[in-house]
Amino acid sequence: MKTLVIFIASMFAAFAVQADEVFRWTEKPDGKLELTESGKPVLVFNYGLQLKEGVKEQYRRTDYIHPIYDLDGVVITEDFPKDHFHHRGLFWAWPEVTVGDKKYDPWGCVGMQQRLKRWLVREAKPDCAVLGVENGWFIGDRSVVNETVKVRIYRCDTTGRAMDVSITLEAEKEPVSLRGRSDGKKGYGGFTLRLAPRRDASVTTVDGRLEKDGVQVKSLWADYSAKFGTGDAVSGVAIFDHPKDPANPTTWLLRYYGVLNPTWPALETVTLEPGKPVTLNYRLLIHRGDAVTAKVSEACAAWVKQPVP
Repeated sequence: MKTLVIFIASMFAAFAVQADEVFRWTEKPDGKLELTESGKPVLVFNYGLQLKEGVKEQYRRTDYIHPIYDLDGVVITEDFPKDHFHHRGLFWAWPEVTVGDKKYDPWGCVGMQQRLKRWLVREAKPDCAVLGVENGWFIGDRSVVNETVKVRIYRCDTTGRAMDVSITLEAEKEPVSLRGRSDGKKGYGGFTLRLAPRRDASVTTVDGRLEKDGVQVKSLWADYSAKFGTGDAVSGVAIFDHPKDPANPTTWLLRYYGVLNPTWPALETVTLEPGKPVTLNYRLLIHRGDAVTAKVSEACAAWVKQPVP
């Protein structure tokens, strides 16, 4: 009887440890922080400066998430793609940033660089994982914008995984203006997802599937679904823009070569002021199947009813 009691107690203890370790953050070489769920890869946050062999020094960068995995462990994002070396998984940067009388392009990795200042939170709970960082937008050694990023990743179910991203921007000592790319009136910039090589892609918004690329398309959400990797299973990722964000519903740049980008502030100019932070809230839904199968529209409708975290 005593042996049985000890065995049962050990089983409960093992279960408790397993429950506490559903999520785990693990430091990897070269300034990478990996998140796993029950031993399976979820994503990697790149907090150290990254540069791919053979790519120009100009494109050395940090402060982005790559790779992101689908529910079956297939990588669905891309870093340093040959057609746009500056694209980097899930990132947030703007192509036209003005400080004083000078312009910079952190989107294209020109003249201004996002860098880690300090960690705010790194938690692995039974129901979610939380990461918080404070970054700076640096011109040389001078930080001109303080950037606070908080990411909350939820446990997956049989159909999907939700990930909330909150980004707060505040100018430090002087006003800083930003806008999307004005050349060609495309307005791209800001929160951007670059997808991995894929087959049989489908881009969908609230108005249905797009037959071709979308530029300055207004929508509350957008979805990219395809066959990633070598298998035939369809998986996808949707981005939701919260109604309390500025200029919601925002406009989007949607590219079949693999880009989802809610383009705030698009072709408008926004000035960040010291003491007046601006916050953007997004949700990613990584799912099996396409936008219809995953009920992306219904999921977005449910999310926008929730209070902002």
